[in-house]
Amino acid sequence: MRASALIAACLLASGVSAENYLGFNSGNTLPDRSAKFKKDFKAEFETAQNLENAPGKFNSVRLYTNIQAYSTDEPIEAFEAAIETKTKLLLGIWTSGTDSIENELSALKKAIKKYGKDFTDLVIGMSIGSEDLYRVSETGIKNKAGVGAGPQTLIKFINDYKKAIADTPLASVPIGHVDTWDAWTNSSNKAVIDALDWIGVDEYPYYENGKGNNIKNAGRLFDRAYAAVEAAAGGKPIWVTETGWPYTGPDWDEAVPSVENAQYYWQEVGCRKLFNKVPTFWYNLRDSNPDNEMKFAITKNLSTKPLFDLTCPTKFETPDYDPNESASATTPGATATGFTTVVSTATPTGSPASESGSNGSDSSAEENSGSMGKGLSMAAIGSLALVAGVFALF
Repeated sequence: MRASALIAACLLASGVSAENYLGFNSGNTLPDRSAKFKKDFKAEFETAQNLENAPGKFNSVRLYTNIQAYSTDEPIEAFEAAIETKTKLLLGIWTSGTDSIENELSALKKAIKKYGKDFTDLVIGMSIGSEDLYRVSETGIKNKAGVGAGPQTLIKFINDYKKAIADTPLASVPIGHVDTWDAWTNSSNKAVIDALDWIGVDEYPYYENGKGNNIKNAGRLFDRAYAAVEAAAGGKPIWVTETGWPYTGPDWDEAVPSVENAQYYWQEVGCRKLFNKVPTFWYNLRDSNPDNEMKFAITKNLSTKPLFDLTCPTKFETPDYDPNESASATTPGATATGFTTVVSTATPTGSPASESGSNGSDSSAEENSGSMGKGLSMAAIGSLALVAGVFALF
């Protein structure tokens, strides 16, 4: 048995990897593209843990990079904020637009040396890449989603990471990759699944144009995409790393942004399907990318009083998933016209991979401040397939 498989089995047996985390996503820059520092992350984490009427404690966070914004390889200051607030960390290593993850690994090693167990005990998972497979797919290229990475590149980076942390406390942390639903159901990417301990998926029914993507059908669309990923995962745990519904922005086919619809989606997808059942990182606590027309934040100014009541109902409108229903949107290998995520950028700022939608893109020449180093432009804020997204949660 491979060492990683043995570790994963032990984690499953101990219940560690099966814990149903609740959290949000967080990029490394603010809406004005300035760097986030410790105080910014700490404010986010404290708000997340104290949201009124939340269906559990949102004391986890997903990061897209280990590198502090606008530095080469300094640890992101979110680590210190997490230590002070006891926030669990789903770490990310940015893998698109680069042939090396040495700066990411350097930042990680510095953090291990500087913070020790206070840091490593909070790490619940490591995501090697985010929506890279989507961005190099036919759909991603059509949508001008930005620079991505293929299966062999990701596998190389996974192996590089394993070697680099083999003798550290993070060696036992389960490894995953985050991508869109149709990236996971594409058989050409199976080697990536085989190399992982868990599968991270970003799902946004809002972007499923042509699939009846009105809010009342959102739960059904989510279930279909989730089931397709589940079938491709080969029994490996699935973590929902991004999902949400915008409270403002343009209509997307039948999908209409509104506070009321954002609450309905929270209830019918979050409460019914995810919270306390599946490791979930909602998109998002606060908006961070000014170029994204759709806004997904559930709070304003990091208030602990959300835009809508987070209380979960006891009854739901979405029927149980029926695998015999029309599955045209979840056929393995099919391209998704609407399963788009929210902002697939070529930078680890944390913006939804498909915020501009599944058919268009919003390019901005934003300086990259993460693992790819300064000078790389932020590639299209394109759309991603339903199960995708790199929403910069905070």
